[in-house]
Amino acid sequence: MAARLSAPAAAPAAGAARPLLLALEHVDKLFGRDVVALRDMTLEVRPGDFVSLLGPSGCGKSTALRLIAGLIQPTRGRVRWEDAQARETLGVVFQEPTLMPWATVSENVWLPLRLRGVSRRAALPQIEEALTTVGLLRFRHAYPRELSGGMKMRVSIARALVTRPRLILMDEPFAALDEITRFKLNNDLLEMRAKLGCTVIFVTHSVFESVFLSDRIVIMAARPGRVIRELGVSEPYPRSEAFRTSTDYVDHCRAASEALAQAMEGTAHDG
Repeated sequence: MAARLSAPAAAPAAGAARPLLLALEHVDKLFGRDVVALRDMTLEVRPGDFVSLLGPSGCGKSTALRLIAGLIQPTRGRVRWEDAQARETLGVVFQEPTLMPWATVSENVWLPLRLRGVSRRAALPQIEEALTTVGLLRFRHAYPRELSGGMKMRVSIARALVTRPRLILMDEPFAALDEITRFKLNNDLLEMRAKLGCTVIFVTHSVFESVFLSDRIVIMAARPGRVIRELGVSEPYPRSEAFRTSTDYVDHCRAASEALAQAMEGTAHDG
């Protein structure tokens, strides 16, 4: 039987200061001599945040995510971690599932633990826990070729969950999926986050997705990428389909759309 997921930590009392999980501090990232992907990128993330990075194509959203993941290093500035365990157990979900086609679902999910030297037998409770969380335990012996696009993405999410992360980075994981599947996985993602109590940084091009999922939407300017505005979404969790058809949702989407349009024109301001 799969292990039970730990309950999320209690929310801090109103007005209580939350500790910092990580911060990007005045980060520049150059590729080659003249491609400036990020300039003076500054961002703070606190435990329990669901932060969406929203901006035009090429604004450096994925670059910022790769910097946080440690896959690349800043040219200037730094990524400062205040939670060492969050860094060590970090989960990453890419736009493509990137599953090993010759391996079963269970073996694909095992991979991060296998790389840490954990045997399959010892990892089995965590593998089953992760697959149960994404609703795929009965497909654990299947191969990727036998799965739909949405199911493959669920396996990718399970692989990110298997380390029981405090922070998950998600780089447009649902962009290639049809709208019905995307909506379903948005709902499932919020349910999984509620069970895990984890922090999420989510890259998206979709205003509608960012509003439904996030409590903070970080608007990034076109290259060189940088944070130019931040919007809060005050709707409490859990969020239901009723939120998607509410006037509050429409108002938040309008505000995010206007901020994104300004970012694309280079006229946005901090606030």
